[in-house]
Amino acid sequence: MKLTLSWLKDHLETKASLDEIVETLTRIGLEVEHVDDPAAKLKDFIIGYVTEAKQHPNADRLRVCMVDIGAGTPVQVVCGAPNARTGMKGVFSPAGTYIPGKGITLGKGVIRGVESNGMLCSEAELELSDDHDGIIDLPADAPVGVRYVDWADLSDPVIEINLTPNRPDATGVFGIARDLAAAGLGTLKSHAITPTNGTFPCPVDVTLDFAAADAHLAPAFALRFVRGVKNGPSPQWMQKRLRAIGLRPISALVDITNYVTFDHGRPLHVFDAGKVAGNLTVRRAKQGEEVLALDGKTYAFDESNVVIADANGIESIGGIMGGEHSGCDDSTTDVLIESALWDAANIAATGRKLGINTDARYRFERGVDPAFCVPGAELATHLVMELCGGEPSELIVRGTVPAPKTIIDFPLSEVERLTGLKLERTEMLAILQHLGFAVAEQANAERVTVTAPTWRPDVEGKADLVEEIVRIAGLDRVAATPLPRVEASVPKPVLTLLQKRTRGAKRALAARGLVEAVTWSFIAKDRAIAFGGGQPALALANPIASDLSDMRPSLLPGLIATAQRNADRGYGDVALFEVGQVFKGDGENDQRMNAAAIRRGTAKPAGAGKHWSGATANVDTFDAKADALAMLASLGVPLGGLQVVPGGPSWFHPGRSGTLQFGPQNVIGTFGEFHPKVLELLGAEGPLCGFELTLDAIPAPKAKPTKAKSKLDLPDLMPLERDFAFVVDRAVKAADILRAVQAAERNLIVDASVFDIYEGAGVPEGKKSVAVSVTLQPRDKTLTDTEIEAVSAKIVADVAKKTGAVLR
Repeated sequence: MKLTLSWLKDHLETKASLDEIVETLTRIGLEVEHVDDPAAKLKDFIIGYVTEAKQHPNADRLRVCMVDIGAGTPVQVVCGAPNARTGMKGVFSPAGTYIPGKGITLGKGVIRGVESNGMLCSEAELELSDDHDGIIDLPADAPVGVRYVDWADLSDPVIEINLTPNRPDATGVFGIARDLAAAGLGTLKSHAITPTNGTFPCPVDVTLDFAAADAHLAPAFALRFVRGVKNGPSPQWMQKRLRAIGLRPISALVDITNYVTFDHGRPLHVFDAGKVAGNLTVRRAKQGEEVLALDGKTYAFDESNVVIADANGIESIGGIMGGEHSGCDDSTTDVLIESALWDAANIAATGRKLGINTDARYRFERGVDPAFCVPGAELATHLVMELCGGEPSELIVRGTVPAPKTIIDFPLSEVERLTGLKLERTEMLAILQHLGFAVAEQANAERVTVTAPTWRPDVEGKADLVEEIVRIAGLDRVAATPLPRVEASVPKPVLTLLQKRTRGAKRALAARGLVEAVTWSFIAKDRAIAFGGGQPALALANPIASDLSDMRPSLLPGLIATAQRNADRGYGDVALFEVGQVFKGDGENDQRMNAAAIRRGTAKPAGAGKHWSGATANVDTFDAKADALAMLASLGVPLGGLQVVPGGPSWFHPGRSGTLQFGPQNVIGTFGEFHPKVLELLGAEGPLCGFELTLDAIPAPKAKPTKAKSKLDLPDLMPLERDFAFVVDRAVKAADILRAVQAAERNLIVDASVFDIYEGAGVPEGKKSVAVSVTLQPRDKTLTDTEIEAVSAKIVADVAKKTGAVLR
């Protein structure tokens, strides 16, 4: 929503500065996105007089101009405009001036051997219009040396507000002025709209052709015929305001409808009555009907769309855009002024289906004030007669103008209960009344009955009234009060275990070279089903897009799609992670916090060297497993009891995946390479591997008494390594062997890893050789050969006992 400061002051009597107005707007919930102040932007541009314009000696299309800017000595300027001539007055910018239309700061220069100390500007260079064919040619009485912005009266700031969808009342300048007046920034001006006495019956009738069940699609339609009008350009003050907010002036009749749309948030339409055949009918469109609209495009309809038609067919898309056939032009002498009410949901659906965004649709789909339907037609009539002349007919209204009445029993104590802000009773009631709410006293002085105004369809209950009071009173008046702690003994705020794990997981994965991604919490239904979701309870009632219809059951679909988008743009080797919420159902405990990561192409972990399985360029299951285990280790999760079970859910490759669990009843995650069918569904190409862990499912650490260490405990003795090769059944997991090795002597063994797996000559059929490197770390003394042999023998015995392995 855009408006100018002078436009605002048409409705608000105030002495507040621009800065005060901008600050107050944001404070009361009408967030100001941008302020364009021409007085500041164009302050350095001066009216100049061209005393001489002669041909450039070295260029056929350039002229050397001497420009008098009232400083005594003329300034030399090289100009390429075709209309530059001696005796003209234009807009001069000296060296050092910022040119907004070009985005540059002008400097002194030499053009084809001739010095140029400034510039004569076009309207495009000042961002006044798109005209760049020549420099601005001012009238002869323009005063030399005066700032152009002052002479041209361009010092009217434009304020742009980012409206939230629940504030249809603020889609007009009048509604914004009402809020500022309620906030104490001035007095709202009252502009009474008096009914116009028609001198003859309206010759065109309107029929609302709907079944009873569809009457809500167009509940009321006001129409007036004005004959003998003279169309032409609208007055400069109106054109100037429309241009300032980004609208192109067309003609007085069209500009009036646009002006009322932004002035009071009431969209209107004006038909050329001479082009309308017979009476008007408001109805559902018929399948296959079309209309050439005012934007020059032809739109085809179905029965869900509501249109205005005459005897020849469709003339307008109801509440969205008029048809070109009945549009007004310079030859228009008789007009029909329409002010109607439309169903907000139908307007939104029709706009989406046809792909049309207009100022009318923007307001109708949010909900216009039904009580201003007839006054809107009266206001437009006054403006038409004032600017175009003409004789008005009687106003006809078909249907019934709704009179919504939201009555709320409001305990004033709700303000303090919900916000902590304690206000005087008189202040709270005054705020509501200034905003247009009707307040009636009750026998109980602590309660009042509040009736919401017709222009506030968003106000439905007590909390809405509290919001209105607090935003006007000022959120800055709400005192910051710390929340009470559950345990009074805790001196400082602490994070929960899940919060710690969430942050720790992000740090750990980033440290492994993965880049954090934040993906949608919604995915397409077929993708949700493929990853274990898709239940009806997780389907969105009103999705923002057809491919974002369900709550995600997993983080992996979003990460895979993100990796593929990178690959499509030439960056295929990506490593991504995300820590976020997933949804398993609509129950209280069905929302989980997961951590997931994927690697694509050759994006192996940093520092990954040769592996026993041979050097390979592509990522694989073991990279995903390594990421998962590294993250668990960084979170302080003891890995001694962690089980790695082959196989995973259906979205992983059945032979290249695994499940991480602390027993069969506590599965914490899965890892592996993705199933080709899942990648095909997602439109992705491998190689792709990844993991996903549920942080909520990881067992909490057991509370243990800890001893404070005075210094870092680093052993003084060198570690030593011993290698063992065990022959075991092919079905035995290498992880089981490692677990047995680590449990053999926990005080000395600090690391164990598999560095070779062999099957072939020398190893019996159905067996495999697993080579393990074990690191021993003595702490008190250097180990003797006898002690080392004893530890080795215990390792071999424990592995044999737990896995059936024999030393090779």
